[in-house]
Amino acid sequence: MTAGLDAIADDRTLADRLGVSVEAVQLTRAAEVVDMHVDTFILPRISRYDVLARHRGGPFGRRFVGHVDVPRLRDGGLDGAMWSITTNPFRPARSRWRVFLRNLERLRTLIARSAGLLGEARTLREYREIRARGAHACLPAIQGLNAVAAAPDGVASIPDDAIVRATVVHLTNSVYGGTSSPLRLGGETGLTAAGRDAVRALNARRIFVDLAHIHERAFWDVVAVHDRTQPLLATHTGVAGVRPHWRNLTDAQIRAIADTGGVVGIIFSEEFLRRPDGPQDGAMIIEHVAHVIGVAGEDAAGIGSDFDGMITPPRDVASADAYPRLVQHMLDAGFDERRIRKVLGQNFLRALGTLRPG
Repeated sequence: MTAGLDAIADDRTLADRLGVSVEAVQLTRAAEVVDMHVDTFILPRISRYDVLARHRGGPFGRRFVGHVDVPRLRDGGLDGAMWSITTNPFRPARSRWRVFLRNLERLRTLIARSAGLLGEARTLREYREIRARGAHACLPAIQGLNAVAAAPDGVASIPDDAIVRATVVHLTNSVYGGTSSPLRLGGETGLTAAGRDAVRALNARRIFVDLAHIHERAFWDVVAVHDRTQPLLATHTGVAGVRPHWRNLTDAQIRAIADTGGVVGIIFSEEFLRRPDGPQDGAMIIEHVAHVIGVAGEDAAGIGSDFDGMITPPRDVASADAYPRLVQHMLDAGFDERRIRKVLGQNFLRALGTLRPG
């Protein structure tokens, strides 16, 4: 199932393994590749999955989990990612806060165990320092801001060096507002008074406000209260202009994020991306990327795979060593190198530099 940390595959070996051009591998490795959302930290929390060892996939193949480990992300040229600490909404509120703090320390322990292959970054300067020594930059994030609902001072209780981003809501409604998920089972769809206060507090802490998963009504409530000098994100989503779905953003929502200098990260989940008569491989991701570019310009598009977040990615982009396949799809779609570099990570790093230059 696993092997120890090993050398990065050379360009030709990886190109042959993935069935892509050497150009695609070299461009991936030359660019800054930043995945705006991975849920890989869930697995070490609930199982004995060793992120530092090489795996061949999860127990269900490409489905659900087992997409990322350090050897594969090194092969695939993944330079940085927002590593999510995802909230269990069914825990009591006080327990959620305690568990978040404990999991933050567990993530830092994992980084410390990596023998310098991982580093924790909270600013663009820290990101650059970590990359300069050849390590992968982990940018900690909360998915489900209800993790802090019972903290003594809410968002203000989050330690200063803890997180870069907070997803306001996840798959269930919370004290802060409504989710786009059918799991809301009716109920509140907008942003609550507590949610408006939380957005202002995130702005004050210069923590990215992430609008993935949020109900459309609550989305516009956030836009209304958010500090427009700070970039908004939707870190892992599809777009309704390609595939209408409760999970996907409308063109108006894409423009609202872009108007702040923000970025829309396209998810790798087939469920949210695939059209009945559309591509059956990773080209479906590029359809959504291209739509974002068509609506809001090439500075607005990024990638947010949601690897290990209980998704089913396309067969050819099913693990962290396969980012060159995504690049091959962009080359096949006629994207030039400048655009590819922007989508892979430059756009997100620009936004990070705006919010947290360091």
